[in-house]
Amino acid sequence: MTQSPDRVRWTTEDLELLPENGNRYEIIDGSLLMTRAPHWKYQAVIAQACNLLNPWSFTSNLGRAIPNPGIVFDDEDNVIPDAIWISQNRLVTGVNEEGHFTIAPELIIEVLSPGTQNERRDRELKLKLYAERGVQEYWILDWRIQQLEIYTRQNARLKLGLTLLAPDRLTSSLLPGSSCLVSEFFL
Repeated sequence: MTQSPDRVRWTTEDLELLPENGNRYEIIDGSLLMTRAPHWKYQAVIAQACNLLNPWSFTSNLGRAIPNPGIVFDDEDNVIPDAIWISQNRLVTGVNEEGHFTIAPELIIEVLSPGTQNERRDRELKLKLYAERGVQEYWILDWRIQQLEIYTRQNARLKLGLTLLAPDRLTSSLLPGSSCLVSEFFL
C-alpha cells in the first residue's frame, strides 16, 4: 500500500496480505473495494450467462465464457468481473503465470448487487475502467427486474446502446450467430 499526500493507494501486492474470509476484494484506480458473498439468484445469473455463451463458443471455436476471472490490468487495477467472454487469441496471449488475465476481454458481464454503492461501482467505476482498457461490450444484468443493459464501444468509450427486458431477444455483433431471450439469463 502506497500513500500519497491525499490518499492511500492499494496495489495487487496488498491483496495478498488481506485475510481470506469469504469477502471479494478488487482494486480500481488504487482504491480497495470489498463485497460479500452475493444472493444465490445473483450467482445463478452468472452461471446461466456462461451456460448460454459457451455452447456457441465451443461450436464456433471463437472464444470462451468464464465466470469470476481475475483480471490484473496493473498494480492499481485488479478486478473480478462476474463473467467474461474472451476470444481464443486473447485467451492464449493475455494470461499471467497465476492464471489471471492481464488484458481486457472483448465482453465483460456484471450482475447488479443491491445497494447504491454496489450499483455505482458497476455503472461508473467499472464502466470507466473497462472503457479505458479496451473492452468492446459491457453487459449489466439486473436479476431483480430481469433487465439487460448493453454498453458498446464508441470512440474509446462504452456507451449505453440498448436496454433489453425479459421478452426481448439478445444478439451481438461480437458473437455472430448467437442469440437468446433475455429471460433465459434469469431461469
